[in-house]
Amino acid sequence: MLRAQSLALRRALVRSYATASSPHALVFLEHHQGALDSGSLSALTAATQLGGQVTGLIVGGPGEVSSAVEAAKKLKGLTAVLHSTSPQYTTPLPETVSPLLEKLLSNNSPFTHVVSAHSSSAKSILPRVAAVLDVPAVSDITSLEHDASSNSTTFTRPIYAGNAISTVRASPSIPIKFFTVRSTAFAAATAGDSAEADVTTLDPVEVSDCSSEHVETSLTKSDRPDLGVASRVVSGGRALKNAETFQATLYPLADALGAAVGASRAAVDAGYADNSLQVGQTGKVVAPELYMALGISGAIQHLAGMKDSKLIVAVNKDPDAPIFQVADVGLVADLFEAVPEMVEKLKQ
Repeated sequence: MLRAQSLALRRALVRSYATASSPHALVFLEHHQGALDSGSLSALTAATQLGGQVTGLIVGGPGEVSSAVEAAKKLKGLTAVLHSTSPQYTTPLPETVSPLLEKLLSNNSPFTHVVSAHSSSAKSILPRVAAVLDVPAVSDITSLEHDASSNSTTFTRPIYAGNAISTVRASPSIPIKFFTVRSTAFAAATAGDSAEADVTTLDPVEVSDCSSEHVETSLTKSDRPDLGVASRVVSGGRALKNAETFQATLYPLADALGAAVGASRAAVDAGYADNSLQVGQTGKVVAPELYMALGISGAIQHLAGMKDSKLIVAVNKDPDAPIFQVADVGLVADLFEAVPEMVEKLKQ
């Protein structure tokens, strides 16, 4: 039965237009209760730049997968969708999802690349599978180029907190190339008017002796836009003194702009804001249309998380603050005077 399913799956994936040298990417599409994550849509865009077929993989618990599959099969650039449903996939863990990927990528797999967003979940799953298959993995890429003549793929990725760019070439001898994508570097894939990818069901690989158990998911609820995908972000630093001042100063400005709220690591460590709001090398990487840095000095770790923003506005009373070196608009002023004035102007 397993052999029959494997042969049927292989026939469904390897189309007549595929050749030995053409890339075939498998994109791990993450979702939350059936809604596809924006980071996975960016990973799909990156996968299409390889120039070959693109297959999506969706896993989830009963009642979640169907809506995600319906949305995925209409995405531009996606030629096929694989999905697997099991109670153990309700909250995907590396220990439960990895065996499914290992099975899918073994035994003369048609896939040449495995792609995902640079999310906390995928960062645990993809390297695990790559290690089992004895192939390397490249993380947090910002661009890629595939050479069909040599069947090699070249990636770029930031290193040293974004102060340098590393170029990595995956040679043709690597049978399957694993990489995760920085979502801010690629536009999110959109649905096509007539796109309709083929859909195939996979049997789950049940794990009976899982060493890990999902205990609880704690989500921060907010009426403001999600920090990771917001087009406008207002961030505060240590200069905001305490949590009460942080909220009283930043929240009115964020509400007036329809912006998400962010924070530097110093502000998070001091307890001004929740760690889900941290922007920087060890927090979230954002690239909004507008990024306002209020009372943030501009340490390189923070700059690594926001310097790709389209318009950077900085307010700081220190004229020598490093943030002014990357800011498009800088104001040397006391933020406790400048921010309320900006809020009043915006309300008018």
